[in-house]
Amino acid sequence: MTGWTALLLAGSRPGKDAFAEAHGVDLKSLIPIGGQPMVARPAAALLGSREIGRVRVLTQQPERIAAVLPDDSRLTVEPSDGTIAATLDAILGDPATGYPMLVTTADHALLDEAMIADFCSRASGADLAIGVVERDALIARLPQTHRTWLRFRAGAYSGANLFAFGGPKAAKAVALWRSVEQNRKKGWRMIGALGPLVLIGAVLRLRTLDQTLASVGRRLDLDIRKVEMRNPLAAVDVDKPSDHELVTAILEGRA
Repeated sequence: MTGWTALLLAGSRPGKDAFAEAHGVDLKSLIPIGGQPMVARPAAALLGSREIGRVRVLTQQPERIAAVLPDDSRLTVEPSDGTIAATLDAILGDPATGYPMLVTTADHALLDEAMIADFCSRASGADLAIGVVERDALIARLPQTHRTWLRFRAGAYSGANLFAFGGPKAAKAVALWRSVEQNRKKGWRMIGALGPLVLIGAVLRLRTLDQTLASVGRRLDLDIRKVEMRNPLAAVDVDKPSDHELVTAILEGRA
């Protein structure tokens, strides 16, 4: 099997999920969007992509997630660890893991083949690539949206839930991520964990995002690059009720 290996993360946090229960299910990945369970949408996009040779879906409840996904020989559903970083750490440490590897999430309901092609073409060759969307591009497309923005010199960015790992060397970045995983929604704390100079440069906006990633890359001995997505909708995931309403409106052509 040739091409990229895709990891589709479909895990859930411990305890009850009020967001899921409001939509009549108990797992976020199974929340219906556009008439189908949310996880099925990015899975279909990955299977339809010319770049992707294999799709590995990671979840704490493989049988339930597998039941809503296509029966395709390129797709497997496997048990995940308790957190995203722990799951990635185990996979990157497995000699059988195939590279290059694209990682995305079950709540990336607007993911499509064009986004995948855009990301893979520009992430190819990097040890680690991170998909982002620049604020002005997304606001021009969706003035009503609310995202978490990290501000740097020459731009503010939101993540696109797209990552590329060129090989097992990237495990060093995952180890750093694992140390700050509880703060993944608190951008400044994550930047602070990368070192005081990086934090000061970001707070004072003395560095661009490219310069910041280059600094982190030197520290970890990795080629880290950003991939600024051409389609700003790549930054829209489904993490709360307002996201669900927005994505539904987009799919129905109302936004």
